[in-house]
Amino acid sequence: MSLTSHLQELRRRHQSLSDQVEQAQRAPGVDDMTIAEMKKQKLRLKEEITRLATV
Repeated sequence: MSLTSHLQELRRRHQSLSDQVEQAQRAPGVDDMTIAEMKKQKLRLKEEITRLATV
């Protein structure tokens, strides 16, 4: 997998998680810990994207 395609996949996953977080925040029965874990995953993806994009 090339660096460009890997970055595109990471960005796609980041956007998907962002959408999931927004939906979870609107849903009344979603646990705050679940939302926090999704946000952590999203942050890790963003950090990885930033690290790879600056190479």
